[in-house]
Amino acid sequence: MKVDYYLPPVLFPAAAEAARRAERLGFDGFFTAETTHDPFLPLAVAAVETERLDLGTAIAVAFPRSPMVVAQTSWDLAAASQGRFILGLGTQVRAHITRRFSTTWDSPGPRLRDYILSLRAIWHSFQTGEPLRYEGDFYRFSLLTPFFNPGPIPHPDVPIAIAGVNPYLCRLAGELCQGFHVHPFHTVDYLDQVVLPAIREGAEAAGRDPGEVELITTVFVVTGRNRDEMDQMREAVRNQIAFYASTPSYRIVLDTHGWGEIGDRLNALSRRGEWEEMTRLVPDEMVEAAAVIAPPDELGEAIKNRYDGRVQRVGYYLMMGEGIFDDDLWERVVASTK
Repeated sequence: MKVDYYLPPVLFPAAAEAARRAERLGFDGFFTAETTHDPFLPLAVAAVETERLDLGTAIAVAFPRSPMVVAQTSWDLAAASQGRFILGLGTQVRAHITRRFSTTWDSPGPRLRDYILSLRAIWHSFQTGEPLRYEGDFYRFSLLTPFFNPGPIPHPDVPIAIAGVNPYLCRLAGELCQGFHVHPFHTVDYLDQVVLPAIREGAEAAGRDPGEVELITTVFVVTGRNRDEMDQMREAVRNQIAFYASTPSYRIVLDTHGWGEIGDRLNALSRRGEWEEMTRLVPDEMVEAAAVIAPPDELGEAIKNRYDGRVQRVGYYLMMGEGIFDDDLWERVVASTK
């Protein structure tokens, strides 16, 4: 199992030291998210500051960016990192696409499929110099003159990992992708009953081995040096679970466990802004299903016991816990997780 470091939302110059530290501590990958900052810029810094780390977006929002823009950025990062870049893409949700990005929301699953195919067509033209001819349902590319073609690179097969929650995108990952980002709000039952079967279905329909798709996730962690610290982190995780569980997009995780009514109540409370009441609705059973709960020195073994054979890459989703992890503890935890 590979262990990845997820960069917190900081300005990209801070990524240099963070990437060097992650490599020094034994992490296998360095991932960035699209929240308050651009997800690609820190990876450009990390590419020249590290030698071993895989570098990936987890995730970049696809639809506000033309596939040509993402293809060029990814090509440069693949070249700068000597083939260590993993392009992570997500659809986001309608409100953000239409109101935050002012972009079209239309058939997100089929559109993402077309997006991936168009990226591969563009990269093929970059590498071979052959004319660009892509005609899809949502994207069409027919112009790439030599002046705008960056040319071949030593590692042209850029891996694509998409994020999703529902079966359609799991199947799409099985059909077309090298990786799948499992949302941190997940459980083992959800993985076993929804994600893994759908990836297998998509892969088999495309004549692929499901093992070609690497599952990547961050794990809610409840840990601490004493009971007070663990109790504080447990409540922080409970609060985060309440936020995710209130969103209809994640209803399938709840339904897997028969928690649909809790989701309905959480959603109603969120619409009224009753945040404290939401947290109180999340039972211990839900926290224990969604989070790994263990003292720091037992975390690695606990994660291996839960995810071995299911997930190939894990990161730590720490709520209020970064302060207890000095370099020595991180080294031990990372080594014990592998």
